[in-house]
Amino acid sequence: MSNSALDRKSRVWWRDSVIYQIYIRSFADSNGDGKGDVKGIESRLGYLKKLGIDAIWITPWYPSPQKDHGYDVSDFMDIEPDYGNLDDAKQLIAKAHELGIRVIIDLVPNHCSDQHKWFQAALSAEPGSKERDRFIFRDGKGANGELAPNNWQSVFGGPAWHRVTEKNGKPGQWYLHLFAVEQPDFNWKNQDVKEYFEKVLHFWLKLGVDGMRIDVAHGMIKAEGLPDVPSDPKLLEGKPMPFWDQDGVHEIYKEWRKILDSYPNDRMAVAEAWVSPASRIARYLRPGELMNSFNFDFMGSKWDKSNMVEMIDRSMQALAEVGAPSSWVFNNHDVTRSVDRFDLGLGIGGGTTAERHGDGSKLNIERGVRRARAGALLMLALPGVAYMFQGEELALPEVRDIPDDRITDPSWKQSGFKNKGRDGCRVPIPWQISDSGSHGFSTNSKLGKSDSWLPQPKYWGDLSVEKQETDPDSTLNMYRKALAIRKSEVSLGDGPMQWLDLGGNVLAFKRSEDFICILNFGAEIELPIHKDVLISSAKLNGNKLPTDTAVWLRA
Repeated sequence: MSNSALDRKSRVWWRDSVIYQIYIRSFADSNGDGKGDVKGIESRLGYLKKLGIDAIWITPWYPSPQKDHGYDVSDFMDIEPDYGNLDDAKQLIAKAHELGIRVIIDLVPNHCSDQHKWFQAALSAEPGSKERDRFIFRDGKGANGELAPNNWQSVFGGPAWHRVTEKNGKPGQWYLHLFAVEQPDFNWKNQDVKEYFEKVLHFWLKLGVDGMRIDVAHGMIKAEGLPDVPSDPKLLEGKPMPFWDQDGVHEIYKEWRKILDSYPNDRMAVAEAWVSPASRIARYLRPGELMNSFNFDFMGSKWDKSNMVEMIDRSMQALAEVGAPSSWVFNNHDVTRSVDRFDLGLGIGGGTTAERHGDGSKLNIERGVRRARAGALLMLALPGVAYMFQGEELALPEVRDIPDDRITDPSWKQSGFKNKGRDGCRVPIPWQISDSGSHGFSTNSKLGKSDSWLPQPKYWGDLSVEKQETDPDSTLNMYRKALAIRKSEVSLGDGPMQWLDLGGNVLAFKRSEDFICILNFGAEIELPIHKDVLISSAKLNGNKLPTDTAVWLRA
């Protein structure tokens, strides 16, 4: 019998969970310095319990120069002093467990900070040394090595190679950085690197974390010989880029799975693998590898029935073949918030501000919120795991007016100031209505909206937790109700679903004989015969379902 066929109480927790992503710098500031921290998270555990989520995923909390806000790690077995210390982390994990909330942390194995002691040792060592072999150093091309070793480009813009100055003061070798120049890639063919990360896994699992979110899970292994990317992508003949989704990554995860399985209470790992189609994602979730993977095809869906159905079908079919649960996500710290995306018809890629964020002057916030709410009910009704991003439950839109001199995303500089990057979805969330201070983000009452690490908009109080608490029709209360229903409905979470044909521009499916989810993309429709309306994302018009509205029915 497959795990998904078991009763929910008998299934492992990560097949059914709703997991809430915390961007630690922007969640809650307990010490008044304008940056979120570990004790800030602890102070809001009651809110998360009331919301109804099952687990939290915390973005990197390790010591870091913060060139990419924690994804440039200088020590993988400690806590960033701005965020607290290991005792704070232990206490947070213990308190979360007391409330029945599991804790997932971010692991960043593809690269580290250029301030990591290993990379500093590599810079001081000679070419060909064991210290340099832990990273990807190469001689340059050209008469004097003045040309990069190949034509690879950084995800953040510009070349993916940086030339170092050797001890003799002369230009020397180049090192690979698929992301910021301060983030050198590890050489995962080096045994020291493999053993180091096994120690890191054991360190945090012994501390009590329930799982790992693996950053750039598809990137650790590079193609043999580091070949150039063809000028015409079609020449890849269906093969992945030479720095993504190489077969060797799966050997790493087979070893990691053994470590995870050696601990009690079903520890898990979820892959951030930006690969497509879904059949490639499924390879990360084969028996003996990882447990879950983000569904980026689904996150990039357009607000369109046929596109949504295609992405849902593709994901479920691919993952069913390997016995893994599907996962569903519309928001995270790397993409424009769904309120904006669904209204402007944006995908999740884009290398310029216009491509990433669209034309903000055409944004209809009311319609965007309506669609984001409907999308949330769709996501929470689908089979498998759901991932939320902080502020999604408040229907926060993208912040579009961050001054240029306050932008911190490394892609802003590396793109030649063409791509404003991801800061717009990372602005500290509002807890209180108050127009003074930071809307409750910080315990420092003297800290104003513009004083936190990213400035908050003036209207943030209107979307705050305090404001939405007292409004029965608020997005926050819709999420709370939906998550409570999801917990009580035995057919929700992992398990089967069946499409229903209601005609027109309507997406509908059954999760059991008496549970139906309907999302109307088109003109108002008459609801089918039903016993009860469990929840709707907007008010119904009698027995009619308006456009851009989702409903859960008891048949």
